[in-house]
Amino acid sequence: MGNQSKTSVDGVHSDVKVLEMKTKRSNVLDVLLRVLGFLLTLTATIIVGFGKETKVISYASLQFKVTAKWEYMSAIVFFLVTNAIGCSYAAISMVVSTIARTSGNKTALLIITLLDLVIMALLFSANGAAGAVGVLGQKGNSHVQWMKVCNVFDAYCRHMTVALVLSIIGSTVFLLLVAHSLFKLHYYRSN
Repeated sequence: MGNQSKTSVDGVHSDVKVLEMKTKRSNVLDVLLRVLGFLLTLTATIIVGFGKETKVISYASLQFKVTAKWEYMSAIVFFLVTNAIGCSYAAISMVVSTIARTSGNKTALLIITLLDLVIMALLFSANGAAGAVGVLGQKGNSHVQWMKVCNVFDAYCRHMTVALVLSIIGSTVFLLLVAHSLFKLHYYRSN
């Protein structure tokens, strides 16, 4: 703050303008992160929700029609539901946090920060579950005779991989929201 000009009223220096500008920048960053979290989790939810691939598999002289779909694996269901919750929460928290900041309701902002932390933990948990299932789909597990399936359902696996990457980025955005709130708390406490 040493390089920034301070306004002077009757010989008394004030940091009010500088603090207001930093607060506005901080509010814009918060809204942008929430919009980004919303878009990433929404896109991951849509990709998983509409992801489906059907193949005809031949075994000996028999042919089977097999479909890969998100609802067949509980870890992918958890992944889809968690991303839908994260998306809904991001949209709601965008409005609530804006109202809370303009009205100066610090209790609401604290609750939003705690909920950001919960959503971040849920998203990272769902990403871990979906990633574990994805590894099994890619490589299988020879110890328990689980065959790899991504060599058959390659398009479905690619879609799930894209959704997982988007969700990981979305989880990181919620992590940045929590970090941003902590930095604001530290900054305002020290001034």
